[in-house]
Amino acid sequence: MSPRKRGKKAADAATTGTSQEGARKKARGASQKRVSQADAAGTERPITAGDRQVAKARRLTVGQVQMLCARRGLSNEALRKVPDAVLRRAVRRLDYPDLPRAREAFRLLQERDEKGAIPSNALPSALRQLDSTRARGASMQPRMAGIPTGLQVMPSALMSPILMPTAGLNPTHIGWSSLGPGNIGGRTRAIVAHPTLPNTMWVGSVGGGVWRTNTGGGGWAPVDDLMANLAVTCLVMDPTNPNIIYAGTGEGFSNVDAIRGAGIFRTTDGTSWSQLSATTGVNFQSINRLAISADGKVLLAATPRGIFRSADANRLTWTQVSTASVGDVDFHPTNSNNAIAGGLNNGEAYYSTDGGQTWKTATHTTPWSGRVELTYARKTPSIVYASVQMNNGGDIWRSTNGGASYTRRNTRLANGAHAAYLGDQGWYSNAIWAGDPNNSDLVIVGGLDLYRSTDGGNLLVDISTWWDKRSAHADQHCILSHPKYDGRTNKTVFFGNDGGIYKTDDVKTVGSNPQLPRIAGWTELDNTYGVTQFYGSAGNPTSGTIIGGAQDNGTLRFTPAGGSENWTEMFGGDGGYCAADPNDPNYFYGEYVYLNIHRSKDGGASADYISGQFWNGSQWTWKPIPYRITDAMNQQALFIAPFVLDPNNSNRILGGGLSLWRTNNAKAPNTNNTGPVWATIKGSIGSRISAIAVAPGNADLIWVGYENGQVFKTVNGTQANPIWQRVDHTGTNPLTPTRYCTRITIDPKNKNVVYVTFGGYNRGNVWKTTDGGATWSNIGNLLPEAPVRSLAVHPRKTNFLYLGTEVGVFASEDGGATWGPTNEGPTNCSVDDLVWMNEVLVCATHGRGMFTINLSSV
Repeated sequence: MSPRKRGKKAADAATTGTSQEGARKKARGASQKRVSQADAAGTERPITAGDRQVAKARRLTVGQVQMLCARRGLSNEALRKVPDAVLRRAVRRLDYPDLPRAREAFRLLQERDEKGAIPSNALPSALRQLDSTRARGASMQPRMAGIPTGLQVMPSALMSPILMPTAGLNPTHIGWSSLGPGNIGGRTRAIVAHPTLPNTMWVGSVGGGVWRTNTGGGGWAPVDDLMANLAVTCLVMDPTNPNIIYAGTGEGFSNVDAIRGAGIFRTTDGTSWSQLSATTGVNFQSINRLAISADGKVLLAATPRGIFRSADANRLTWTQVSTASVGDVDFHPTNSNNAIAGGLNNGEAYYSTDGGQTWKTATHTTPWSGRVELTYARKTPSIVYASVQMNNGGDIWRSTNGGASYTRRNTRLANGAHAAYLGDQGWYSNAIWAGDPNNSDLVIVGGLDLYRSTDGGNLLVDISTWWDKRSAHADQHCILSHPKYDGRTNKTVFFGNDGGIYKTDDVKTVGSNPQLPRIAGWTELDNTYGVTQFYGSAGNPTSGTIIGGAQDNGTLRFTPAGGSENWTEMFGGDGGYCAADPNDPNYFYGEYVYLNIHRSKDGGASADYISGQFWNGSQWTWKPIPYRITDAMNQQALFIAPFVLDPNNSNRILGGGLSLWRTNNAKAPNTNNTGPVWATIKGSIGSRISAIAVAPGNADLIWVGYENGQVFKTVNGTQANPIWQRVDHTGTNPLTPTRYCTRITIDPKNKNVVYVTFGGYNRGNVWKTTDGGATWSNIGNLLPEAPVRSLAVHPRKTNFLYLGTEVGVFASEDGGATWGPTNEGPTNCSVDDLVWMNEVLVCATHGRGMFTINLSSV
């Protein structure tokens, strides 16, 4: 999103893998076709003199100028003024037109079973099994392998102590410590505020559940452990009782299956939440929006499968009242009979006059397309505004009869050009607000950036600038008026986007800078809002610097001096796997998508590609062989592809695409023509590499895992052409899973002991061999049925194991015979990576930020 803030068996396997790759290409082609039909409809426009002038000034092609304007919501004026680094990143993004769907598809790969399925209600079931694990361990010691493993999870323990500036990795603290980031945030689709205690607010994060503040955003904390791992997409407060709040889970805005959806949850005290039992089925896997009537009696749920209605106080009974795929639903602010709904991807709007029991399709003078977001005008609710994903970046339409029919507004900029506020992703980020009680013509719309209109959508002015960190972050999802907003003495409005929570104290003047960037009046509220979604991490024990590859927020850097509230960006875009040179604190490595590896030589302050891609002054291009990773160039790798720094040689990196790539001179000087030399040391089997491990103390021993579950090893891995042996599905006690191999970990003291973990909501996701792969045992049967994403072996006490799963961290003191779940810090959340800094364990979560725990005294 935002480019700102992160033999015969072998032959049969190759044939199967090739078939899978063909299926993936077909799926990608279908996805691109959907994008071209829905997202990019009408993006072509006549070439103007301004296009040619900007192209010449910025050394771009006219085609690049037009694509940047259409896809990134940029005007020619903005293209003239964006910094060079931002421009390079935006041009790079043109090669990756559908990153949001690619991110979701990647996560789903790790969650599917052998048949490609994800069981209904899989995550809630795994969380219940987690609770049962704790209950069975009634005599469990308070710590296992050094981590807290008590029976209860207290909300106050979910964040643990926050590491403040200069605190560093506190050697005296024996529990988990949160590293934040407290200044980065993450995708936020919902905000509600208490009507009489306006400093008390709740927000919904798609990776970290529901968070609450009692200080107006001065600090945030997760509400409870149950919600810690759910994609919360919407929140609605009962207008008759502010203690009752409903949360909808599961993102359903893309054409990919919902992620972490578990129906609807409710709280009656603002803190403790419970799942509504009637919303556990497939119909409620994705709740795009909730609406509650003014009298608090009727609750509506907008889903890809239709609109569902509940009219009983306990929400035990639900009725499907529409089969249309819906992304938005709203009740009239004062009349409980009237409601409106917007189509998810069919370009339609609907209205009801009987409390949502029946629905009619609204009319409009010309056809619509894509997603439709709606809002009532607070002053005159008979006026309804629609933000429609159509016509080259979005159109605003208005109804004057409560949403029964609509007419188009001009949706123009001051220079007469169309205001492409949605860019090319109105299906993903699309928000509209008309909440002023005095002026029905005051409208705010948001896609990539935010725009304001004072004439009901005819003339728009941009009020935020996604490429400047002093402004609101990109990709707008929700807009909320302050409970005391009156348009005169209180003009405060809150915004949820891919960077977290922002506010302005004056929505009528915010972003009023006469020239770009629009930064006046914006305030970020991501204070301790630790919902960043990490994929990987690495740290240098000497400097204490830690980096993490984050979804959509780049490769980020933590320093002990900066603390949890001052993370900085090493490299922008999406981050992924990471590596740190243990001998030189200046060298760190990260990646952009599809194995595009970059290197930092200044301790993580900045980075440049070493995969072979470079900026030639006007476009991104690739170096010749052998100075490039061809799989990265061709995007023939996983969206987040594995790479490792050889623990025996800090000049050697191995990266996995379809082939296994190696460089032996990772620190070589980088120019436009030369750099690290890359070569393949294992050819393609038709499936993409998903895990790599090099044995500490023996660089020749390398293990490789694949997305189809196959596992190979070599004992001469430093040779030019190593010999590889397949170790799954062989022998008397074979390694049997055929689902995504997430991690391979080699015991640091005994190279014959190897652990392999797998994805899928299955029971047997952790396997162990003690004889180098000849025989295997399943040591994951006592764990919840959930994906296992990482495994770390204590560097000194090698029977002590630490497991990162979809439902938190587990520990074992007996080599995996028994397990205990932590009850603090990274519990009940997706843990993607566990890495060591000496004997400090770093835990990177996908939705709750990063944690550390000192295990040197175990």
